Amino acid sequence: HAGIGGAGQPGGGDPFGGFGGVGDIFDAFFGGQSPFGGGGAGRSGPMRGPDLEVVTELDFTEAVFGAQHKVDVRTAVACEVCDATGATPGTSATTCADCGGAGQVRRVRQSLLGQMVTTAACPRCNGAGEVIADPCGNCAGEGRTLQDRSFTVDIPPGVDAASTLRLQGRGAAGPRGGPPGDLYVHFRVRPHDVFRRDGVDLHADLHIPVTQAMLGAEVEFETLDGTEAVTVPPATPTGHVFRFRGKGVPVVNRGGRGDLHLHVVIDLPRDLSEEQEELVRRLAELRGEPVAEETRGFFTKLRTAFK
Repeated sequence: HAGIGGAGQPGGGDPFGGFGGVGDIFDAFFGGQSPFGGGGAGRSGPMRGPDLEVVTELDFTEAVFGAQHKVDVRTAVACEVCDATGATPGTSATTCADCGGAGQVRRVRQSLLGQMVTTAACPRCNGAGEVIADPCGNCAGEGRTLQDRSFTVDIPPGVDAASTLRLQGRGAAGPRGGPPGDLYVHFRVRPHDVFRRDGVDLHADLHIPVTQAMLGAEVEFETLDGTEAVTVPPATPTGHVFRFRGKGVPVVNRGGRGDLHLHVVIDLPRDLSEEQEELVRRLAELRGEPVAEETRGFFTKLRTAFK
């Protein structure tokens, strides 16, 4: 399993509308893999179908812990009328007389250096190696038809925007019974309000008041796994980092988890009462630290402004 993509989303109406024929439709959707157009490198069995891509959006926690998501793709599936042969039921394809079923023809031409032999797709069968005299009316000889399909994808824990999930055999069916390609699923991850991600590590800000930073405290922080107790020692500065091992993002398909890093941010009070401001001034005086003169207190001005 694996994948990513950008195949078109299913739409209403006739899926063949606006195209000259079924071959044109497959050219538009799957890059020209039609037995009616384009050369091949020779027949070594049925042609494999093209890979498909789709993008799905995840919540931050879904990317961390994994989830199930439904993805919708427009894809090619085996024609049920002709059983993917491309021929009208009761008839069958015949081996191309020009290439003998090889899908290639050799051309010899003279040059100054002598004879040169080149190989090209057979113009009669367009590289298919077979000719269908009576094509299936449902698929016009392709052996496959376009359909909108939905798949439920198991997203493993730990994926991010750089991850690709490959679902083997969930791509488009090959022409005339060819095996399907793969479906690749890419991810967009919505940001989180609290957590930031760096690989398998998580980062977040731990806001504490200046008093707890000065005197120390026991505080609680809500992690993605639940509440975690944090011991803040006295004189903790802004920018100090608390590290919690194994509380980060799971390592995809390998087990183990990264770490959680809490970065201390000291919040300064903006609503001191006159008594509290007096105490702070007294502390500054005891520590011999000069502060602005008490004309009309800074915090009093703030209180007035916010009123």
